[in-house]
Amino acid sequence: MRSVIVLITLVINVLSLIGMVVGVLLHSGRGGGLSDMFGGGGATALGSAAAERNLNRITGAISLVWLFTVVALGMFLV
Repeated sequence: MRSVIVLITLVINVLSLIGMVVGVLLHSGRGGGLSDMFGGGGATALGSAAAERNLNRITGAISLVWLFTVVALGMFLV
């Protein structure tokens, strides 16, 4: 039973890692990112700000899931 829980935690860890990498890569650096990817710079300022804010929240939640699974795997594998 313990090995099944470790396997499930490991799968969640890898999926959250991939999601976190994708989320970070979609963030805007100095200029563009997700804001400029859909519709240009100033024309869609309101929608792009909401998209960036939601992307921040989603990336933060995924990073918390990753952190908890890392801690759980550390406890399971000791």
